[in-house]
Amino acid sequence: MKHLKVGGLMTDDVLTALPDTSFRDVAKLLAEHDISGLPVVDADDHVVGVVSESDLLARRALTARGVMSAPAVTVHAEEAAADAARLMVRRGVERLPVVDEEERLVGIVTRRDLLRVFLRPDPEIRRRVREEVLSDAMDLPQDAVDVHVLDGVVTLAGRLRRRSQAATLLRLAERVDGVVAVVDRLSAPDDGTRLARPPTRTAYDFSE
Repeated sequence: MKHLKVGGLMTDDVLTALPDTSFRDVAKLLAEHDISGLPVVDADDHVVGVVSESDLLARRALTARGVMSAPAVTVHAEEAAADAARLMVRRGVERLPVVDEEERLVGIVTRRDLLRVFLRPDPEIRRRVREEVLSDAMDLPQDAVDVHVLDGVVTLAGRLRRRSQAATLLRLAERVDGVVAVVDRLSAPDDGTRLARPPTRTAYDFSE
């Protein structure tokens, strides 16, 4: 399955601070550029921390080193954007520095950037579930089950041969870019009932 990568969403022109950048200068950078945070890098562009507005308000120190959150939570450009969104929510951060194989800064991705993943049109999501999940990944006919999409919520309805197939279908559908949640309306003829699991929800809280 094809996934939108972090590298396709990140900003590569990144405003940074050095560990010895003064508290005042960090605050000035955030205000002048209307941003809420920035990475702190060493002389070799390795990310050593992140400074946010909340860091500045919560701590008082002379330099970025004294107020930054460390170690920084980072991602690589080749990682799936949906995985980056999960990491961001799990770690409670609003931005992720993007690093290369040597952990040097190459960009930054924010919550706003990642929200673009969930703005795919419903018809495109439906097409990708049918083509990339049912046909390509599971080698099933595209009409093996009914795929309905409304506002990013995918409802899968119908019968499959085995419950294990249905479980796989649900798991793969969750990972399609743009899917907000997956609702299970599947059954398997070996038991004649709907799978014993509640609707699957893949939800991301991007509220500030």
